[in-house]
Amino acid sequence: MRNLLTTVIIFLLISNSYAQIVFEVDREYNADVNVFVVDREYNADLKVFKEDREYNAGDNDGKWFFVDREYNGEINVFFVDREYNADIKIFYVDREYNAGWNESGKKHLMVK
Repeated sequence: MRNLLTTVIIFLLISNSYAQIVFEVDREYNADVNVFVVDREYNADLKVFKEDREYNAGDNDGKWFFVDREYNGEINVFFVDREYNADIKIFYVDREYNAGWNESGKKHLMVK
């Protein structure tokens, strides 16, 4: 029984820490990650697809679902005006299958 409980707790911690349920904060100091939107796919660290259902949010694979309340979000992002202020650069894609990392070395930034 104890092993089962431990396994369930570990699974919940892992699954929550990689969820891409995103809240956009209005102050840079409240953000976990500063994001800049680029206009060319090849300039992006991450290609993002905006999901319309929370259950479609991915595991740090670029499928983001935006929430309206900070306490519902798993990661807080702030959209910066200058590329050099960003932790990651994103490009919005039109198709879910195009979402993903161009620069996998920055994946750890989207884990809380």
